[in-house]
Amino acid sequence: MPRVADHDARRRQIADAVRSVVSTRGLDAATVSRVAREAGFSVGLVQHYFPSKDDLLLFAYERVMARVGARAGDRIAEGESARGSIAAVLHSALRELLPLDEERRSEYRVTQAFAGRSLENPGLAGIAAANSARLRGEIATAVANGTACGEVEPDVDAQTAAARILATCEGLAAQLHREPEAAVGAATLSGAADAILAPVIGAVFTGECRQYAQDRNR
Repeated sequence: MPRVADHDARRRQIADAVRSVVSTRGLDAATVSRVAREAGFSVGLVQHYFPSKDDLLLFAYERVMARVGARAGDRIAEGESARGSIAAVLHSALRELLPLDEERRSEYRVTQAFAGRSLENPGLAGIAAANSARLRGEIATAVANGTACGEVEPDVDAQTAAARILATCEGLAAQLHREPEAAVGAATLSGAADAILAPVIGAVFTGECRQYAQDRNR
């Protein structure tokens, strides 16, 4: 068991080194030798865990996606524990996709670098497509749950609503990365991010959870 734990920890450490290099220097700079120096390992050890550069990039990309997903999952768990509305929980989770602080800006730079390379790398393209489908599916599930509890009208198509919400979130993320301090009315774009995202979610989640309404009336 310790050997397995060491193996996994080293793979994660190497993947985090890829993220650091790509975030600061770009994807082309993520050579095996540079990643090895960043991780504090020998080139041979990196190649032991990742026989090819493609293996290394694929794992690093998956790890970045997993980090974002884990944080979004934490926001969902916190919202559910606080008995928040599905709309509020979804909003909180989607904020983890927005480059609103240095950690998320770093992740966004990495995911966009990988997205560009995915145009010529089938493995990366598959991960990108699967991640997009997963996000749409999770949003669609939130919409369907909202329909079941009364937050969403019965005639709302969950898949269409999910695509619209995700498209807004992804477009907002791109603008935030390019011009976080751009003027948007009386605020900056980063300061207005919640006000931009909220109406798109609110247009779908127009009602109130029946369970919460019943609890208040008891």
